[in-house]
Amino acid sequence: MNRKKALVVFSGGQDSTTCMFHALKKYDEVELVTFMYGQRHALEINVARKIADEHDLKHHVLDMNLLSQLAPNALTSHDMTIESDDNGLPNTFVPARNMIFLSFAAALAYQIKAGVIITGVSQTDFSGYPDCRNNFIQSMNLTANLAMDTDFEIETPLMWLDKKETWAMADMLGRLDYIKENTLTCYEGVIGDGCGECPACALRNEGLKDHLKERGGR
Repeated sequence: MNRKKALVVFSGGQDSTTCMFHALKKYDEVELVTFMYGQRHALEINVARKIADEHDLKHHVLDMNLLSQLAPNALTSHDMTIESDDNGLPNTFVPARNMIFLSFAAALAYQIKAGVIITGVSQTDFSGYPDCRNNFIQSMNLTANLAMDTDFEIETPLMWLDKKETWAMADMLGRLDYIKENTLTCYEGVIGDGCGECPACALRNEGLKDHLKERGGR
């Protein structure tokens, strides 16, 4: 496997786009993979395609619509209100999503001989999703290598960063304005600053405000 070639799991959102720019700086070759799984807004796929095209990157879009058949949740159902259960887990959680995505990403990486798979999960701002935690990623990395008898590395540049620090990373890469204006994080499908109301927008916008405040005070 080519450790100078990276495959980025890419949604067109703030985190994965930050990971894309990180990969472009660190690796000789970068490709993107986006999963189409019946997500709340098909616009997400279009945003991912647009960003990939603007940076002349090979972009794989894989059909994973079976995920929406496994369990009803607010990330795939347009008529569900976004809320949390009694344990604080949002109903945007799609069971086993990252396990399935990383399995397919690893299979694709094997085919294109990419030795590194990059995903933008974070244990710091993980919204209670168990498949965003570091111990899961380490376990998945081991499993993928055993399953394919190879030596992938699953890299998680944002694992220990909160949203303020993720914005700081984008700033350091010289891409803060691009990410702010062109990515889609909002659960309501509003590009850029978003609707300002949903949990994803609240987390994103508060992190940006904190970063700009800290940057301005230096």
